[in-house]
Amino acid sequence: MNKPMNKIEKLIAELCPEGVEFKELREICVSINAGGDLPENYLKGQQVPSREFPYPIYSNGSAENALYGYTDSYKVGCEAVTISARGTIGYHAVRAEKFTPIVRLITLILRIEIVTSKYLNYALDITEIGHSGGSIPQLTVPNVKKIKIPIPPLVIQQEIVKILDTFTTLEAELEAELEARKKQYEYYREEFLTFDERGGAQWVKLMDIASYSKNRIPADKLNIESYVGVDNLLQNKQGKTVSTCVPTTGTLTEYKIGDVLIGNIRPYLKKIWQATNIGGTNGDVLVVRVNEKEKKNVNSRFLYHLLASDNFFNYNMQFAKGAKMPRGDKSAIMKFKIPIPPLAEQERIVAILDKFDALVNDISAGLPAELNARRKQYEYYRNKLLTFNPLEKEYAKQ
Repeated sequence: MNKPMNKIEKLIAELCPEGVEFKELREICVSINAGGDLPENYLKGQQVPSREFPYPIYSNGSAENALYGYTDSYKVGCEAVTISARGTIGYHAVRAEKFTPIVRLITLILRIEIVTSKYLNYALDITEIGHSGGSIPQLTVPNVKKIKIPIPPLVIQQEIVKILDTFTTLEAELEAELEARKKQYEYYREEFLTFDERGGAQWVKLMDIASYSKNRIPADKLNIESYVGVDNLLQNKQGKTVSTCVPTTGTLTEYKIGDVLIGNIRPYLKKIWQATNIGGTNGDVLVVRVNEKEKKNVNSRFLYHLLASDNFFNYNMQFAKGAKMPRGDKSAIMKFKIPIPPLAEQERIVAILDKFDALVNDISAGLPAELNARRKQYEYYRNKLLTFNPLEKEYAKQ
């Protein structure tokens, strides 16, 4: 990496000895427009182009959900940068194809003789993107027009993009490999947890070997690490993160080491975590604990893997109540049937599945560790490459 960096530093010294000019987006864009209404003909939710609807429709949202559908016409016929104006405020992306932006999306069409779309997209990563206040925060066109970014010569922009593209390509490859490993893990989880009558497993209802925690814990004994709400349980069985809002009064449901915590709102989000400490939670999170008399027969980690299976979450959704915000039925959950093989077999399965779990989820080992290191390396070079000394006249303006 030193060689490309040296090249850019040399270019900056030659072409920008006195610093780099910072420009507002209105100075470097041909137009900055808010998204409009939906086109007359479109198919919502379509994921790939078709002969009838070949042009994507983009709205506000992250990479996973910005695509609204496809239409038979387009409003933007050149490469552009889009910025989400509501919800995922500030999320930005390069749109290289012809497309139609709709409400809550701001489109920037650039002066290509001044700045490239990819350079601007990277520069926005380290730029503060403000928004208006009010009951519903949003980004407006006037806000966007005032955003300032450094504008080095095009040759420097191109070299910066080349380096950062290398990082993002490597990161994307690791993400794809990690996703493949996760699918493999899910396959083996379901495979190892599938027993027939000849498998030596006894089939019981969850209520026969476990129950919900009835213990209480004072709120003043909790902190951001030990309080678990449905908001800091992560989707798709990814465990939990620290809480951003810890109750300060009253008592809450206590959980202990080994208990299984399940998000009970919108079960399809598959929020689940096995406790590694003592703490507390609220009524939106279920705390499932192996009964004392069953601990000699049931490995709590084996129970976690059973409840982290798609089989359980599919069952949970079948009995969930409510349309907009479905909630799992606590009584039905306790009737979920699970296989209990001999303890030695449970421990063997747990050992195998935990190795897979570490490979795809442990940030200190395996692919997650490699991906985390790559992201940190990318952020370091991105920040270094996009930090410029402003021209002296920039100081005079401030």
